[in-house]
Amino acid sequence: MPKIISKNLISAALIICLSLIFSSPVLAQDTGGTYNFKDKSGLGTSANVAGYDVGASATSLETLISRAIYTLLSLVGLLFLGLIIYGSYTWMTAEGNEEKSKKANNIIMSALIGLIITLSAYALSYFLISYFWQ
Repeated sequence: MPKIISKNLISAALIICLSLIFSSPVLAQDTGGTYNFKDKSGLGTSANVAGYDVGASATSLETLISRAIYTLLSLVGLLFLGLIIYGSYTWMTAEGNEEKSKKANNIIMSALIGLIITLSAYALSYFLISYFWQ
């Protein structure tokens, strides 16, 4: 290793070490206990004004079904995101290979069609439930 590079490397390491040694530590503020986010932030009050009961445990059938639907849709969304990333990666690494490029294009198109079908089914079910559930 040339002397100039080693001198620069040693100088940089010395500057970093000195700056870490002589810098004052940053300490978190002591609140004297645990921080109650719900009460201190005002979000609990906002939720109550909006009509949500913050302290209630939601165990009704409607709530359980809606949570299951939202969880399922979240998983489906993650699946579509993974397929889009996989298809894009396959397309980027095709390097002019027509077969890999066509495979990637099919993966991306299938993921987009599946996403459109899923979102359409969700919109239709949301409309029907909100229309007839009243």
